Amino acid sequence: MTRPVRSAKGYRFFLAALLVTLLLADRFLPPPLPGRTAPHAQVVLARDGTPLRAFPDRAHIWRHPVRVAEVSPRYVEAVLAYEDRFFRWHFGVNPLALVRAGAQWAWEGHIVSGGSTLTMQVARMLEPTPHTLAGKLRQMARAVQLELRLSKTEILELYLTYA
Repeated sequence: MTRPVRSAKGYRFFLAALLVTLLLADRFLPPPLPGRTAPHAQVVLARDGTPLRAFPDRAHIWRHPVRVAEVSPRYVEAVLAYEDRFFRWHFGVNPLALVRAGAQWAWEGHIVSGGSTLTMQVARMLEPTPHTLAGKLRQMARAVQLELRLSKTEILELYLTYA
């Protein structure tokens, strides 16, 4: 039995069609970026800068934006070491972490550790998804979208604000 020979032209067509499909999906299904979906809590300040009154956001959550420069570098290092030590090097999804978590799940029969990156966690915080395979795939797609739109610092600031 011989295998059919695939032409390079067929592979190029498939890859081009896949790229166009992904670009269209990204264009018509953008990630829910903050500022449009979940405004922050508001603080009314006096002329001298002292707080007079504070209001929660629309979801009644006391969430205030956090900048990396306002946080101790040691805290940022600790968050990255604990949550996602490869944050600066991956594209939103860490395939090795997913394989490790999947292998542990298969071996133990239950979830031992997660494979989510910090970017995937931000995607889940911005748009909650069910804890299913479909939810995880959506979370991974949103993480890649966030990586394409935002800098690593902006993603880290979203994590610090929402976590």
